[in-house]
Amino acid sequence: MELLFLCGMIFFISLTIISLYLFHNHHSSRGYTLPPGKMGLPLIGESFDFLSAGLKGHPEKFIFSRLSKYEPSQVFKTSILGEKVAVMCGAASNKFLFSNENRLVEAYWPRSVKKIFPSASRTDPKEQAKQVRKLTPTFLHIHAIQRYIDIMDQIAIQHMEDGWEGKDIVEVCPLATHYTFLIACRLFLSIEDQVHLAKFEESLKYIGAGIMSIPIDLPGTPFNRGIKASNVVRRELMAIIKQRKLDLADNKASRTQDILSHMLTQDEDGQFMNELAIADKILGLLIGGHDTASAACTFIVKVLAELPHIYDAVYKEQMEIAKSKAEGEYLNWEDVQKMKYSWNVACEVMRLTPPIQGSFREALCDFTFAGFQIPKGWKLYWNGHSTHRDPKCFQEPEKFDPTRFEGSGPAPFTYVPFGGGPRMCPGKEYAKLEILVFMHNVVKRFKWEKVIPEEGIIVNPMPYPTKGLPVRLYPHPLPLKS
Repeated sequence: MELLFLCGMIFFISLTIISLYLFHNHHSSRGYTLPPGKMGLPLIGESFDFLSAGLKGHPEKFIFSRLSKYEPSQVFKTSILGEKVAVMCGAASNKFLFSNENRLVEAYWPRSVKKIFPSASRTDPKEQAKQVRKLTPTFLHIHAIQRYIDIMDQIAIQHMEDGWEGKDIVEVCPLATHYTFLIACRLFLSIEDQVHLAKFEESLKYIGAGIMSIPIDLPGTPFNRGIKASNVVRRELMAIIKQRKLDLADNKASRTQDILSHMLTQDEDGQFMNELAIADKILGLLIGGHDTASAACTFIVKVLAELPHIYDAVYKEQMEIAKSKAEGEYLNWEDVQKMKYSWNVACEVMRLTPPIQGSFREALCDFTFAGFQIPKGWKLYWNGHSTHRDPKCFQEPEKFDPTRFEGSGPAPFTYVPFGGGPRMCPGKEYAKLEILVFMHNVVKRFKWEKVIPEEGIIVNPMPYPTKGLPVRLYPHPLPLKS
């Protein structure tokens, strides 16, 4: 044991010396006017502060505590997740980053992604992004997703019957996650088999936390759990891919039925994507396609419990739609278009509790912004809270006010729950539909109250109530049909 301890100490000291050397000799301040800020501890940087702010439910404190220290600067430097990072805040920063995509900056994911998504280390990330964005419009474009509304409504109705109706108390967070997961599996993979669904769902919850974690691959760490979970899901996906290829060859499956079939066809250059790349892309879509929307649905339920006047206005709007439907008739595009107030409520929820806190870019070359020089290779981090909770962007930012989204809505680059520029989330309209379908089905059936009035929030990497948001349900009588 003593020898093992000694070896561990030598290893740690060696890493510290190496990291100190790298920190002080690579892109040091020589010749650069860097933003203000501190790099924190060697190797670790300020990662613990960054991650713990989220685990305590206030990720914005990492940003605002430093902005107040370095004001009037809206940019500061730090080191998180093993990288030198310039944190860029405010609408001007958002405009700069979103407008210079693939010119001065490009998308960047932490190094942990290459472990969780192995194909990322074998292909050019820019080419991967282009491939995915070629595929997604066919299925996620505003005109394409209109045909999914009745499917989403069917899933929502069955979900309410299975998980909500007849219950006195339900835990909203896992139920909302299950709802968006069912939709993603049905529309991306045409999967409804309960065995596959159970294996996927149990594992997916660990992957997102693993991506946004310190990349230490030791048993019990979030990173290690994320790698193991991704391997489980990937094995299932590879089996599904092989079977789908056989079904396509035998005309038992359609080449346009879902994203998986589309990925298994030739691209415009006559090339086929390899199976591992397809599995990783589908895995990424499953994570992005259900985690963010489920967080939004959860916090919508939370807000409607806390603000009865907001609930009443949503209920009124949704019941007008419900009463107009014939028995057994599902929601359609015209119905969704009438849910204007409900969507304003959802937008205000995502302003105060954005499902995605922000994302990273990488500097493609040296550039200057706001009087500071950012060296090539540095990572850049933008965060929604820096504008969503800024009184210069939103008057009384802590107040819940859906009317902010009436008319022309917020000023450009101030409201960014879906990102912006060329890399704006391609699933924005898809998420909007599944959120509104969820709101329609839950509100017309129930009113509710929180079981834990002062329940906290954790962000890892999505925001979630610490106890899953248990609520007591009060069923409505079924609406009279017109």
